[in-house]
Amino acid sequence: MHVVATAGHVDHGKSTLVRALTGTEPDRLAEERRRGLTIELGFAWTSLPGVGDVAFVDVPGHERFVPTMLAGIGPVPAVLLAVAADDPWMPQAAEHLAALDALGVTHGLVAVTRADLADPAAAVARARTRLGPTTLRDAAVVPVSAATGQGLDELRAALGAMLRALPAPDTTGDVRLWVDRRFTMRGAGVVVTGTLSAGRVAAGDRLEHEGRLLRVRAVQSLGHDVPTATAVARVALNLTGDGVADVGRGSVLLTPDRWHRTDVADVRLSGAAEAPPARPLLHVGATAVAAHHRPLGDGVARLRLDRAVPLRVGDRALLRDPGSRALWGVTVLDPAPP
Repeated sequence: MHVVATAGHVDHGKSTLVRALTGTEPDRLAEERRRGLTIELGFAWTSLPGVGDVAFVDVPGHERFVPTMLAGIGPVPAVLLAVAADDPWMPQAAEHLAALDALGVTHGLVAVTRADLADPAAAVARARTRLGPTTLRDAAVVPVSAATGQGLDELRAALGAMLRALPAPDTTGDVRLWVDRRFTMRGAGVVVTGTLSAGRVAAGDRLEHEGRLLRVRAVQSLGHDVPTATAVARVALNLTGDGVADVGRGSVLLTPDRWHRTDVADVRLSGAAEAPPARPLLHVGATAVAAHHRPLGDGVARLRLDRAVPLRVGDRALLRDPGSRALWGVTVLDPAPP
């Protein structure tokens, strides 16, 4: 399986495009469908020839829901950025692209939507200009119309090419599953979902949450019960055990005894020219945690976190100033500095 996150400005057709590609409505809430506005993360999937199953994480485009957007794109290795042919380059497209660049995302695709309403040539040129200085500089740009079907075959072909170029996942690695949704099912109990980016999860496994072991009662992927899910995959886990009520969005489930949870880390920063504030937010995986920032010189800083999170050398994350909304890329250098 492959997992792709959407990105782009509000009302530029991300959810409509996912629906055209998959035949599934990603907006789950009645309020979302009434307002035509994605509020929570949406999920849908399809199958592409030569690629197999592809799951989409549809993220909100409105500025009020940037933390939810970051929770969606954080653990996902590839992105589909939507920009409208009949609009200029908009603020949330810029912010989403800045976040993807800061996270070091190199596998992506741009869909110029609503190509039936305006000549897409100008939007294609704008997109290529904006992509130029970012990690997505080599992304294909495809004009498309979900209303008429124009360009959908070309978009599927470009998606397939992008996904075939992804590096092979670490299917034997340690599990670090960031929870992006939690709900309760009658007769089953607590169910959580997330993107499994490494390792595998099977029914009967034990996963650690905040020092407590939880048992995986059942595993689902793409709506079907499976004995085992292997990275990369969208998974739903039915959990049981003492402390399961404390699991929610932003929680993380770990292979026991394999992760160091830390509340201090030395990191390298990239991105915005100005220095981060003293109290930024660190976005890692699907969670956000307040931090104290102290510069150490030469683009290196020490972050002291309000709560511990599992980090390893080389992890990528985002530092965000909620006031100015400036973003900095974070690469973990030392998760246990002296």
